[in-house]
Amino acid sequence: MNWIDVVVMAGTLVGTAAGMLLVQKYASVPARENCNDVAGFIFAAVGAFYAVLVAFVVIVVWENASTAKVTTFEEADELAGVYWMSRQMPLPEGAALEGLTLAYAHAVVDTEWGEMADHHSDPAATALMYRIRDAALSFDPQGDQQAAIYQNVIQHVDGLASKRRARLNLIADCVPPLLWAALIAGAVVTVAFTFLFGLSNTWAHLAMVLSLAGLIALSLIAIKEMNYPFDGANAVRPTAFEVFLNRLPPPR
Repeated sequence: MNWIDVVVMAGTLVGTAAGMLLVQKYASVPARENCNDVAGFIFAAVGAFYAVLVAFVVIVVWENASTAKVTTFEEADELAGVYWMSRQMPLPEGAALEGLTLAYAHAVVDTEWGEMADHHSDPAATALMYRIRDAALSFDPQGDQQAAIYQNVIQHVDGLASKRRARLNLIADCVPPLLWAALIAGAVVTVAFTFLFGLSNTWAHLAMVLSLAGLIALSLIAIKEMNYPFDGANAVRPTAFEVFLNRLPPPR
């Protein structure tokens, strides 16, 4: 939780407490107690609807983050496949392709991952992807063994390009602004509805209202942190590429 989340949480609790105390001041408890039965029925419907909305969004952002992590490991696996096949290719073609795969891995880890936090990709990494494809397609296999290597290289290069596109497709926010508006409006309505109940013990009522407001604020903060898979507390890290780079044999 960063300082923005702390400010949001504190502001929510302070604003809720201020609103609750204002209602207590200008609307008498007996008048609100007479509406408890009707307000309770409507509040149950409002709360259920909002709970379903929040649960749906949490599931969506969680699945989006999980997809991003899986896609990252699949991309690294395809890159490793290109690398190991390149070491079976004859020189100088194999060495050139091997160098390109290493350059691509370093570009993703050192540059592109940081840029993805700002919703951008790295043009240099994209250029390296094109060079890997060109190097693989330019290989002219001689004999059945090299033909089999060539087929494997092309298969892994196609998979690498596909998984890269899938990863870059995830560099946008998962929750659109319209849905954020619905989440925030629903939170305000749900919390404000609790002000209508009349309880003789003001402090007990305030404690219950603040507990609900805090829980809703925590849920929205969790959604914000998971909204974009490559930034925030739950950000996907380039672990798969780092593992690939840390387990390489000596160059040929």
